[in-house]
Amino acid sequence: MSTYYRPLPQSAGPRPREAFDLAGGPLWFTQAVALRRDGTAQIVPAKTIPDDVLMRLTAARAPIAGMDMGHVTLMGILNVTPDSFSDGGRYLDPEAAVAQARRMAQDGAGIIDVGGESTRPGAETVPVDEEIRRVAGPIAAIAAELDVPISIDTRKAPVAEAALDAGAALVNDVAGFTYDAGLAPLCAARRVPVCVMHAQGDPETMQNAPRYDDVRLDVYDFLSDRVEALVAQGIARDQILVDPGIGFGKTLDHNLALLRDIALFHGLGCPILLGASRKKFIGTISGAGTADTRVAGSVAVALHGATQGVQVIRVHDVNETRQALALWRAIEWGYENGT
Repeated sequence: MSTYYRPLPQSAGPRPREAFDLAGGPLWFTQAVALRRDGTAQIVPAKTIPDDVLMRLTAARAPIAGMDMGHVTLMGILNVTPDSFSDGGRYLDPEAAVAQARRMAQDGAGIIDVGGESTRPGAETVPVDEEIRRVAGPIAAIAAELDVPISIDTRKAPVAEAALDAGAALVNDVAGFTYDAGLAPLCAARRVPVCVMHAQGDPETMQNAPRYDDVRLDVYDFLSDRVEALVAQGIARDQILVDPGIGFGKTLDHNLALLRDIALFHGLGCPILLGASRKKFIGTISGAGTADTRVAGSVAVALHGATQGVQVIRVHDVNETRQALALWRAIEWGYENGT
């Protein structure tokens, strides 16, 4: 039976001599939780973790699309759709989309994630031509004006190709490169980094009673398999981000379990992307009914991700999240070192 290791990250206080760097970043760990599918869990010294696993947990992550994976990067969400759950229709006009990208870059976004197909629960598939029409123009305009990388949030190879031609530098697939068989070969041929996300089902059906044996380990195994498949198709492992897919075919308890143990995914040897901004579970817990009132809860989840070594946090509210992270860093490491 396999054993999975979740490091217990720390950041402040005296660093013990036996501590290990977490993913080559500023956090470190001396212990980990060893998890097994029979439900057992125990805290073990980090030095007892098998060498191959320890190497993946500790190795520095290479830059991706110009982003330094040694610290937290904010990915600003730009939905050029009429029906996204939080801001549908607000940035469908290309000029509005570019203006929002400009604001997010000024607020501290390290990358802009452009999507032309809503992936909210119950959303229907958008035809390829329509999705290309929505994303290509804004991406070209943003790339021409701003010195910030752009990712394309799509499941479809033709859409990704059009976006890359327009200036996108990363492909972010919520379907984990299982929807369109042509997408991974395209990314390999174009030598672009990717983000592979876990989802159970597609947006139309994913929230219909999702079930797992152990959501943490099931998602880990899925992402591990997908990373190996992408590597086999020619995409470099150090150019793959992994995303556990908060809210994509998960109940509230599934989401909380993944967030609680998100450091587990460092064991894949890839940077982690966390996308939980304004999602329904935040409103369920906090009582914030509409998506645009979930900013504080979203920032709380983002801060938790940062304390667990997450490298990229996908957010609607860039400025608010940047402020929170700046204060966290200053408290942990001091103002000069933390900013």
